Amino acid sequence: MLKKFSVLCLAIIVLFTVAILPAMAADGVFRVAMIMPSKINDYSFSQSMYEALKKVQTEVGADVFEIVYSEDMFNVADAREAIRDYADTGFDLVIAHGSQYGTSIQEIAPDYPETAFAWGNGTDFYGLDNVSVYQASAEQGGYVFGQIAAAVSANGKLGVCGPVESGDAKTYIDGFKNGAAVAGAEVSVTYTSSFSDVSLMSAAAETHMEEGATILTGTSQSIPGAVSVVKERGGLWLGVQWDTIPLAPENVLASLVYDWTPILDDIIGNMGQGILGGKAYDLTFANGGLQILWNIENLGDVITPELIELGDSLAEQIIAGEISPLPAE
Repeated sequence: MLKKFSVLCLAIIVLFTVAILPAMAADGVFRVAMIMPSKINDYSFSQSMYEALKKVQTEVGADVFEIVYSEDMFNVADAREAIRDYADTGFDLVIAHGSQYGTSIQEIAPDYPETAFAWGNGTDFYGLDNVSVYQASAEQGGYVFGQIAAAVSANGKLGVCGPVESGDAKTYIDGFKNGAAVAGAEVSVTYTSSFSDVSLMSAAAETHMEEGATILTGTSQSIPGAVSVVKERGGLWLGVQWDTIPLAPENVLASLVYDWTPILDDIIGNMGQGILGGKAYDLTFANGGLQILWNIENLGDVITPELIELGDSLAEQIIAGEISPLPAE
């Protein structure tokens, strides 16, 4: 169900984007710049947005959709300079793809009223009509993955390797814990306090597996450290933000993929009507922004039709409002 919805959503995006792009600049070229805290191939947050931009570019043509980017901009001062430089250069859309960039956008955007800015993960566009803000409702996928992990686990022990206790990392983990608890599983969570420290993520995974967890999950650009441990010990991994199957094809059960194209579609479409921002977005199962990618090719013996049906059913119940992914306060 989710895959079919995604295909339909992409078709609508492509048709709509093709129609409005030529009007965006005098030469018919739409120019977008992206600033990100890690690399474009981090199997995580940065790659999810880069791949969404590339998807749009592939469908409409590189001759009318130009993408430039600055990666490894974890230092906020460096990112602030890059954001301002892109605005000075005249890019149509400047995407600050990191929660730490909010203050920079708040400071810079008023100086460039003809430039559209997008920032995420966040919820506040600061009342600026040229700023869009976006976030992933990761708790939805977390809840589904919590129940999936519980269904597959032989001993009911699950491990979570988290980076910093904030943003979509926290909401994903909170949703995962809730889903697993409903299914009767025990969840151990470790936050490393770092988005990028691979060794700390490896150590967290080692601890969870030493304590008996054979199914782990986690998020951020440091997850290759945890996945390597899972691979060495023969466990299973549930990925978040982007497709992590290539990291360990025999061990990654599924990935919760962030597809930002529904949000990009609306931002760019509004720009074609002269609306440069003033809107907040959520990536959800309902709008096709959250997608479950199953590793059926390599783990078909574990990924049964019943397991896939469980995932689809839970996602549909979340869409219908029948399930709240986060626990009641």
